[in-house]
Amino acid sequence: MNNNNLRLLRRWCLGLALALCGPAQAQLATNIGIDVRAMSMAHAVTADPPGIMAIHFNPAGLAKLEGRRMDLQFLAVDMSVESRFSAPPGYNVFGFSDDPVVCADAPNDGSDVCRNFRTSTSTIEGVSLYVPIVNDVVDLPPGPLMAGPIPSFSIKPAGSKFTFATATYLPMAAGFYRQEGDPGNFMGRRVALNRITYLSPSVGYQINDELSIGASIGFSYQAVALETDFRSPNELLGFARIVDESLCAPFKGESNFALDIILFGICRPNEGLGPFKSLAAMDVAMDQRFSPSYNLGILWEPSDRFAWGAVWHAPTKVHMRGRYKISYSNAAQETINGVGSSPTGAIALAVLGLPSRIGATDAGLINMDLTMPAHFQTGIKFKPTERLQLNIDAVWVDYAEWDAFNFQFDSTNAALALARLFSPGSTSTSLYFPLQYQSTWNLAFGAEYALTDRLSLRAGYEPRASAIPDDRRAPLVPINEARYYSLGLGYRWDKDTEIDLAVATLRSRDDIPANSSCAANCTGINNLVYNPYAGLDIETQASITMFGMAFRTRF
Repeated sequence: MNNNNLRLLRRWCLGLALALCGPAQAQLATNIGIDVRAMSMAHAVTADPPGIMAIHFNPAGLAKLEGRRMDLQFLAVDMSVESRFSAPPGYNVFGFSDDPVVCADAPNDGSDVCRNFRTSTSTIEGVSLYVPIVNDVVDLPPGPLMAGPIPSFSIKPAGSKFTFATATYLPMAAGFYRQEGDPGNFMGRRVALNRITYLSPSVGYQINDELSIGASIGFSYQAVALETDFRSPNELLGFARIVDESLCAPFKGESNFALDIILFGICRPNEGLGPFKSLAAMDVAMDQRFSPSYNLGILWEPSDRFAWGAVWHAPTKVHMRGRYKISYSNAAQETINGVGSSPTGAIALAVLGLPSRIGATDAGLINMDLTMPAHFQTGIKFKPTERLQLNIDAVWVDYAEWDAFNFQFDSTNAALALARLFSPGSTSTSLYFPLQYQSTWNLAFGAEYALTDRLSLRAGYEPRASAIPDDRRAPLVPINEARYYSLGLGYRWDKDTEIDLAVATLRSRDDIPANSSCAANCTGINNLVYNPYAGLDIETQASITMFGMAFRTRF
């Protein structure tokens, strides 16, 4: 029984790693909300870079800008994430089915079999952001996130072939918080992920009338923060509940030498473990204040009706450091401490290299090295008529770089001591977590129609592929395969001023049948990955809706 309990607690240690790397998956929303014109054309603008934000989409396009320019971008973003959990026929964990996530029976009604199942729904309450100045996560009021004005500047001296530019923008900004008691809190109660490029010195060079090249260096701040609860509904914890409620019932809370020797102290706890009980809660925050990156681009325009472009976003090394805190539940503390207080239990724990006693919390420093994946995009624009322009881009992102994550701790703790035994690659001060992500290709399509000499209408569509294998899907970041739709317009106010408007939406739906993903709902004694919804059917739905306005002027 001693070893069984240790294996059970090891599972939520691996869940810790899953939750840490889950927010990083928000990077799967590549290019979202960086430029309003690009947004309106589904980001298919590599051969038709959008003003100063060519810095990101293709810095070679900067060579087309004349004089001194300023762009101001305004964005409103509304995010909705919903997960639904339901019990398939025959659902149980070692004979128990009174899971409060899907059981509508009154709690502690004396029955371990659910008589009235329900479908529970998890939603997010609002947006959370990690704010560098205060070094903390801030929960914004429910409703859209407003950003702006977001500035960018460029200058091309008269007679020069060089254009110089810089911009502030958000390559990545995602986060949410849920209400207390939300069934999704076992996959993130509070999440924040930011990458803010605060300076991006860039240059575009016009080689000749047809060919341009460009480069951009980005200086960014990156942060990730997570608060989450942990549980582990599996057969071993179901067996632990049977032992606690049946075998230990006559001896509950008792301690004598013979009983401790024979039963390893497993009956000492006043509160035992169970498959549906919370085991722990975790709070972690990491950041890197200076994270450099670079982009390279090329643009070929042999005629007014055709152009080809390509951009390379180099892989970026990120070293984030921060703090963590793990708060153990009363049941977890009493079980470990009860086993460790018996002579035979203490010997067994010592042989395994595990602590014989844990406190209410473990806290310390944490860091990780992460490579943001390389991103290559190439595309064409062509004009079949004088007024109609069509853009097509191909997008590749090297998510295969995320084969595994490795977290380094400043000292050992109870969670690492357990994970070291059952997670290959982990040590007493590090935690190794495999991901097995895969690189993706997808196409993006944009169109622009010049209704008049001043007014242009735009639209875009992008079917996005998923980097997450089917057996690694989870409701923490439910953006897998997705569809992006956009509309917009551009209006030339005068010879020096343009205004762009856009609306766009990214939508993703997914079904995760019971026992199909070992990052959410796998069952079985030998399952080594955190599965807080083991045996349940999961449906996820995520949407990001964006409204944008850009003001562009020469001065």
